[in-house]
Amino acid sequence: MEHVYIESYGCQMNFADSEVVAAILIKEGYAMVQSAEEADFILINTCAIRDNAEQRIRKRIRELQALQNRHPQLRIGILGCMAERLQSQLMVEAENVSFVVGPDAYRKMPEILRQVREGMKAAETELSTVETYADIEPVRMNSNGISAYISIMRGCQNYCAYCVVPYTRGRERSRDPETIVNEARNLFAKGYKEVTLLGQNVNSYKWKSDAEEVGFPELMERVAQVSPLLRVRFATSHPKDLSDRLLEVMAKYDNICKCIHLPVQSGSDRMLKLMNRHYDSAWYLDRIAAIRRYMPDCSITTDVIAGFCTETEEDHQATLEMFRKVRYDYAFMFKFSLRPNTYAEKHLQDDISEAEKTRRLEEIIALQGEIALENNKQEIGRRYEVLVEGESHRSKEQLFGRNSQNKVIVFDRENVQPGEYVTVEVTDCTAATLKGKLVS
Repeated sequence: MEHVYIESYGCQMNFADSEVVAAILIKEGYAMVQSAEEADFILINTCAIRDNAEQRIRKRIRELQALQNRHPQLRIGILGCMAERLQSQLMVEAENVSFVVGPDAYRKMPEILRQVREGMKAAETELSTVETYADIEPVRMNSNGISAYISIMRGCQNYCAYCVVPYTRGRERSRDPETIVNEARNLFAKGYKEVTLLGQNVNSYKWKSDAEEVGFPELMERVAQVSPLLRVRFATSHPKDLSDRLLEVMAKYDNICKCIHLPVQSGSDRMLKLMNRHYDSAWYLDRIAAIRRYMPDCSITTDVIAGFCTETEEDHQATLEMFRKVRYDYAFMFKFSLRPNTYAEKHLQDDISEAEKTRRLEEIIALQGEIALENNKQEIGRRYEVLVEGESHRSKEQLFGRNSQNKVIVFDRENVQPGEYVTVEVTDCTAATLKGKLVS
C-alpha cells in the first residue's frame, strides 16, 4: 500500500476537490496520511487567483526538495488551478515536480501515479464541459465531523477582466440535484450538522433534464428540507444573478443561514465596467436593499480589489463610500495583481504603483475594521442559536461556534460538546469575534 499526502491551498472549492481526489485514490488502494514525511506521493492542490498564492506554492515546492533528498522515491505532483495555468511548464521550472493534473482530470489520477511510479513524468490538464464528479462520495479529510462542503457546480464563464478562473476551471456545468440532496442526506445521517454548497457562482446553478429544470433557489429549498437540524450555507454569489426568489427561500427556512457573500470588487461604475462585472453600483445597492427587505438580520460580506488598472482616487473614494453605505460585516480585501492570459493582462495597463495600491488597501482595511466593530457592538445583548464547532484557539476552557449570520462567538465551555446547538447571549466583542455566555 502506497501513501498519499494532500496539501490544499486557496478557495473552498480546492479543499472540496482534494476530498474527491482522496476518494478516487482510496478506492484504488492508496492510503491517505497526515504528514509529508509519511508519504510516497505528495499532492499539492493549488490556487492561481493571485500571484502571491502561486509564490507560496513555489516556495513550498522548494522546501520539499530537502525531504526528497532524504527519500529519493518520493514524488511530488501539482493539482488544480496552477497546474492548469502552467501545465508542463511547472515540471521544467521545478525539476522535483513529477506530474501536473488539472481540475477536470482527477479520475485519471491512479493511472498517472502508475506512470510516475515507473519513472515517467505526466501532465493531464484537459478541461471538460461535463465533468462534475457527481458520482464520487468525497472523503472528508481533517473534518470536524460537524461541517462539510458540497460542490454543486464547476467552472465559470463570467470572464471578469482580472480573473483566471474561467481559464483554469472551464465553463459552468451543474450537478444533478438528486446527487446533491443525497450527499446532504448522507452527511446528516453521519452526524454532520451543517453543509456549505459550493460553486464559483452558485446563482448560476441550473440543472435541466427531460423531467425538470432546477435553479439555485429550488436546489436550496430541497437541501433545506433534508432536516430542520441541518444548517445550509452557500458560496459564492454573483451580484448580477442574485434573485428575489432565492431571498424568499432563504427567508422561509430557519435552517438556511442568514449570511450572503456578495463580492462588490469596486464601488466605481467605471471600474465595474472595466472589470466586466455585468452590474453597476445602483444594481448592487438594489440587491443589498432586497436582502435587507427579506432578511433584516442577514449579514453581508464581500470581496474588493484595490488598485485595479487605471483606478483613480475618485474611483477609490467610490469604493470607500460603498463600504459606508452597505456596512459589511466582513470583507476579503486585496491589492490587484495582474494575472497572465486574463483580459486585463492582454488589454489593460497595470499602471497603479505598489505603494499606491498599498495605501488604498490600507484605507479600505481601516474603514472596514471600524464598521465591523460598530456592527458587532450592536450585537451585545442579543441571543443567538450557535452551532458549537470546537475549542477556542486561546483557551481550552472556552468553546467557539457560529450563528446563522456566520459570526464566530466564543463562550465558556461548561457542559457543552462540539456539534451541539446552544443559545448564547453576546456580552462583548472585537471587530472579528463576538464573546458571549451560555443561556440555560
